[in-house]
Amino acid sequence: MKNILYIALFYCIAFQNAYSQQLKSPDGKFTMEFELQKDGSPSYNLQYKGKTVIKPSKLGLELKNDKKSLLNDFTLADSKTSSFDETWKPVWGEVASIRNYYNELAVTLNQQETNRQIIIRFRLFNDGLGFRYEFPSQKNLVYFVIKEERTQFAMAGDHTAFWIPGDYDTQEYDYTTSKLSEIRGLAEKAKTANLSQTSFATTGVQTSLMMKTNDGLYMNLHEAALLNYSCMHLNLDDKNMVFESWLTPDAKGDKGHIQAPAHSPWRTIIVSDDAREILASKMTLNLNDPCKIEDTSWIKPVKYVGVWWEMITGKSSWSYTDEFPAVQLGVTDYSKAKPNATHGANNANVKKYIDFAASNGFDAVLVEGWNQGWEDWFGHSKDYVFDFVSPYPDFDVKGIHEYAKSKGVKMIMHHETSSSVRNYERHMDKAYQFMKDNGYDAVKSGYVGDILPRGENHYSQWIVNHYQYALEKAADYKIMVNAHEAVRPTGICRTYPNLIGNEAARGTEYQSFGGSKPNHVTMLPFTRLIGGPMDYTPGIFEMDLSKLNPSNNSHVNSTIANQLALYVTLYSPLQMAADLPENYNRFPDAFQFIKDVAVDWSESNYLEAEPGQYVTVARKAKGTNNWFVGNVNGYDSRTSNINFAFLEKGKKYTATIYADAKDAHYKTNPQAYIIRKIEVTNKSKLSQLSVAGGGYAISIIEKK
Repeated sequence: MKNILYIALFYCIAFQNAYSQQLKSPDGKFTMEFELQKDGSPSYNLQYKGKTVIKPSKLGLELKNDKKSLLNDFTLADSKTSSFDETWKPVWGEVASIRNYYNELAVTLNQQETNRQIIIRFRLFNDGLGFRYEFPSQKNLVYFVIKEERTQFAMAGDHTAFWIPGDYDTQEYDYTTSKLSEIRGLAEKAKTANLSQTSFATTGVQTSLMMKTNDGLYMNLHEAALLNYSCMHLNLDDKNMVFESWLTPDAKGDKGHIQAPAHSPWRTIIVSDDAREILASKMTLNLNDPCKIEDTSWIKPVKYVGVWWEMITGKSSWSYTDEFPAVQLGVTDYSKAKPNATHGANNANVKKYIDFAASNGFDAVLVEGWNQGWEDWFGHSKDYVFDFVSPYPDFDVKGIHEYAKSKGVKMIMHHETSSSVRNYERHMDKAYQFMKDNGYDAVKSGYVGDILPRGENHYSQWIVNHYQYALEKAADYKIMVNAHEAVRPTGICRTYPNLIGNEAARGTEYQSFGGSKPNHVTMLPFTRLIGGPMDYTPGIFEMDLSKLNPSNNSHVNSTIANQLALYVTLYSPLQMAADLPENYNRFPDAFQFIKDVAVDWSESNYLEAEPGQYVTVARKAKGTNNWFVGNVNGYDSRTSNINFAFLEKGKKYTATIYADAKDAHYKTNPQAYIIRKIEVTNKSKLSQLSVAGGGYAISIIEKK
């Protein structure tokens, strides 16, 4: 009888601990443990320097119309560990080379009842953890529909979070700072106030989600390599402080249609006790595939100007005529329509921007509102679609191309799809060929409005696939893409570096729609920019927008020095000097920094960082020994203290400092700045005032 009890106890313990295995990061600071729980549910936990980051958290997927989901009753079929270490060179970036160094654990799980198999692959880097689900080819799991992914992230406490509400269609929110336990109440208020452009769960947040623990750990939850899958949000069980993945549904409410062999995107957890290391992490890029474009010589960083800010502020218009809707009036020949005096994309105005770009060393000019159809679209005929090749009578495509070419300036195309994605796909080859025929190497695409077909969302699997299709098709034509209103980036730019910019967040345009919080730009590096560069369109010098358009009472919540710093703190290989030429001509000494600052870098050092408060970055311009420093500040005035140890020993440099004046303030005195020059070496230090909503920018040029 005793032997029987011992045997029963042995099997009970063995079943409860069916399998567990630890994985350590290369530097030993992280420990991840995978475990099969007593019911055969896979789970994991994560520690950093002995502190719990993720408590035991379940993994799995719930399937639609299936008797058995991929949640439990698994047994271990195989377990493999490996290490990987390489250094690769990005086409453009914050640094000239990136080390991809991790330890890997791949566990193969069998579900005996269904005879199905999945692989969960973990990669543990020195800056965090990535893991994904893989579905090998097999007889009993070929086509399936995801009802919900049940990946959990169990928090170890009521952390401070920097978040925007879960939303299927937009990320254009100011960030909220709160405890996790406060998200429900604050989100319900936002929903009541109708701040969301669509419905969202009251405990749902979007990634990239930044958090800080009470004991000083910084952590970021996101995803990498979002391909052929729905975008992930996070729902919070605020009683137990457990986040669970929440995928964007399609028009039918399904979360994903999968055909094996396949895999999910990587779920990522970046962790450090130093906020600067969160910003410096390249884990998201490393979890994407290497570049698939064989010849990348045509992909080049771009600094540009354009007519866009005129239109956003209401000074100019996209539409050629006020006789709207033109199609319903039978106006098929726009030469017979009465022109709108404020149409911005006319030959004379565009040539003014080309001249400005040429005389100030800018690469390109972006023109929006050049093509027919804006009258109908702004007239809320949401089924109206553009053809992307038919210009208005006052915009000579060939003539403008020849004029720009004579000045050494490129033109950037604009494709507003009006979210009619099937129409865009039908016209895409013709539109891209039209660009190449007329000397356009880059396109800004837009997806404003409700997705057509109706019922689809901006971040569901089908639309994510469309964005990828447009990107890969553009690569076939050697065209660079800057996608606006698309899904937020997840490091795809490593694989397809012709994706030189995205919006996918609250950009400068919202400064014309009532303003953004003055600390917004201190949030973006910790959140939106974790996945890739943002076309934020900085460089606004006139903060009182009623001076551009008397009916626009918005105020840009930033100082001029802050606007200059954004060219360094918000990394992008695509940077716009967004304001009007006449405003730059009013402040030529400050404008000099925008003319000088680089857009491609060989080194980047994050000198100071605290989410929602301040960010200070130093970057070395690629191919030179010159550096640029940017500091952006939040609500509270502070003194920034940095040293110049990043400079080369034995060299002397001239540092030109563009800083807030003592009486500057983002609201009351935003255009007050001072410029001074000093000599610096790698032993120099600097204490510099940054006012509320302010900052400073420094160009550091080697003395020959």
